Amino acid sequence: MWLVWPSAHLFGHISEVSSWRDLVPVTLANSVVLITAYFAIAALVWGFVDATMAEPRSLKTFYEGAVTGRKWRVVHLSDIHVVGERYGFRIESGRSGPRGNDRLKKLLGQLEDIDAKDRLDVILITGDMTDAGISTEWAAFFEILMAHPGLAARTLILPGNHDLNIIDRANPARMDLPTSPDRPLRQLRSLSAMNSVQGTRVRTVDLEAGRLGATLEELLKPHVEEIKRFADVARPRFSTTLPELWTKSFPMVIPPETENGLGIVLLNSNADTHFSFTNALGMVSAGQVRGIEIAREAYPKACWIIALHHHVIEYPWAAKALSERIGTALINGNWFIRSMKPLVGRAILMHGHRHIDWIGECAGLPIVSAPSPVMEVTNEKPTAFYIHTLTTGTEGRLEMLRPERIAVAGEPFADEHRPG
Repeated sequence: MWLVWPSAHLFGHISEVSSWRDLVPVTLANSVVLITAYFAIAALVWGFVDATMAEPRSLKTFYEGAVTGRKWRVVHLSDIHVVGERYGFRIESGRSGPRGNDRLKKLLGQLEDIDAKDRLDVILITGDMTDAGISTEWAAFFEILMAHPGLAARTLILPGNHDLNIIDRANPARMDLPTSPDRPLRQLRSLSAMNSVQGTRVRTVDLEAGRLGATLEELLKPHVEEIKRFADVARPRFSTTLPELWTKSFPMVIPPETENGLGIVLLNSNADTHFSFTNALGMVSAGQVRGIEIAREAYPKACWIIALHHHVIEYPWAAKALSERIGTALINGNWFIRSMKPLVGRAILMHGHRHIDWIGECAGLPIVSAPSPVMEVTNEKPTAFYIHTLTTGTEGRLEMLRPERIAVAGEPFADEHRPG
């Protein structure tokens, strides 16, 4: 601003500019002044607001009171990174992670046994069902899930950055032009997958009418032929409604069974990106937050699980690498937490993305991160996931009992197959 101020002319009249040649530098200088002034003021305001909000802290105590009302048992999975070939590498762990998808198959087998003894209410997968959003990976995901139809009927999924924003799994430096059909195709695959898994159970939100709208299946039904044509031709000009459909599909809402029951809201927290190195960026739109408000107003006595892929806020511990602090949490996480203030005491946030388990709270909102059952370890090492039991306590508050940690055993190498 200091450099261009002598050339700026914010409050003059256009008649004072003698020619178009003089108008261009004045216009550019005015633009620089306005933009820098905005950023200076906005940075000060947002910096003050963020610095004065509550800090996150790890949660070490859980509800110990008597459970007299309804209990909900929620399996929280995330970042299962299904690959499309039996011994395929996963983008973030290469061939050092559990190969193929056998770990997921074993996990679902364990859930069958657990469910037979004590029924599970929801299997929630908070994103990154696939490693790169390609069709063979989605096919593998469905092959594994549909082998357990009883669990599949209670499964809910939402998109992760690997489902949408990986341009080329073998070439992370590749750019994806805005005119490329690849991104809409990945969105289409994710939307079709969500429709297959939960299309008849989730409601979309009609923001204009301010109420819950059609089911996801009903929203997509009039556009089936256009979706098929776009999938076959893969040219953006053959689809004028797909981007709008994608936006209208979120948030997805599972209404509570009773007025004081438990509802579930599924968000899309992925920021648009056309570059693999920025694929992890996350943001929750204002429209989706308005959708949460509409659901809350429709069921004022209900409690809610708010599910998204990205972690809302940085965890209160030291980072091991700079990359853990760059482009992984929600860009507007602090704003999102403040916007959830009306739900304090009646909501819990569940997310994935970081592949590690953490249970904490910020500004009165419990936050639960799911570990990845397939990443960060080698084949012979165990992984784990959690089953969370929720209930309503005094005054209708949503309470969380101590979570149940379920280990998924690794498979030691036989001596003749040991590497090296």
